[in-house]
Amino acid sequence: MPDLRPDLREAQDPGQRSTPRISGRTVLFIAVGLVAALVAVLIVVLVRPSSNGGGGISFFPVSPTSAPPKPSAGAATSAAVLQNWGEPAYVDEFDQPLGSEWEVYNGKGHNGNGQRSPDAVSVADGIMTITGDENGKTAGMALTPGHKYGRWEARVKAPVGDDTYNALLLLWPDAEDWPVGGEVDFMEMDDPSRQTTSMFLHYGKDNEQDKAEVKIDGTQWHNWAVDWTPDHIIAYVDGKEWYRTTDKGIFPPRKMHLAIQLDWFPENGNKNNVKPTTMDVDWVKQYPPPGVTP
Repeated sequence: MPDLRPDLREAQDPGQRSTPRISGRTVLFIAVGLVAALVAVLIVVLVRPSSNGGGGISFFPVSPTSAPPKPSAGAATSAAVLQNWGEPAYVDEFDQPLGSEWEVYNGKGHNGNGQRSPDAVSVADGIMTITGDENGKTAGMALTPGHKYGRWEARVKAPVGDDTYNALLLLWPDAEDWPVGGEVDFMEMDDPSRQTTSMFLHYGKDNEQDKAEVKIDGTQWHNWAVDWTPDHIIAYVDGKEWYRTTDKGIFPPRKMHLAIQLDWFPENGNKNNVKPTTMDVDWVKQYPPPGVTP
């Protein structure tokens, strides 16, 4: 290997040293390094994605892990694969503690009933679990910030539960202006046997609702997804459409974010004899709307 150290020679004037002189080979190496660094900066700038055009916030790859992506369980039957959604803008496989993009609720429960506590959320062995106890202490969490238009998908199962607990995946308004800001419950397991799942699209100041339901065994793993564009809202399970609306008058008017909740409805059962209930989430993915590259 050539010696790349500066060539230090004795100065002509005795007792003095000349200024260190850098060899031509060293100059060449420095120049090549500078060019490489400049090219890297240009690549980052040029490939940085643009705004989604609706929500005013760019979709960008945000992953809580720097490890190489691995195939997700059940991906072959996901809406993303079967509907050709492309690459996700965000993925969480729950293989490490929740990142700062997740806002875990801490306060009163649904409609003021019970309590939502971070203590009711756990992550272990690649699964995020929410547990509702016999006193109505449960949890919810939001993936922020939201977007106007996009696609969200999560792999969920919920064992048979108490009559008072509903397991949900939904879109909620960033502006916290419900009901006029809308609500899209694209998976609400309101049947304690988890054999029927409902879809509720809330809209308007009087909280009107468009509804649908699908018969499916929610105690097993399934992929639940929603596709929201300027033209439609579609709900999928295992890549198959089970709800669609093109009525733009009932679409959410502003940015929405994904929320995962196990909500307590004490009026639906005996609140003095509540059986602890859980819901499990294997992964969550978020995709930009058509025409936007993550």
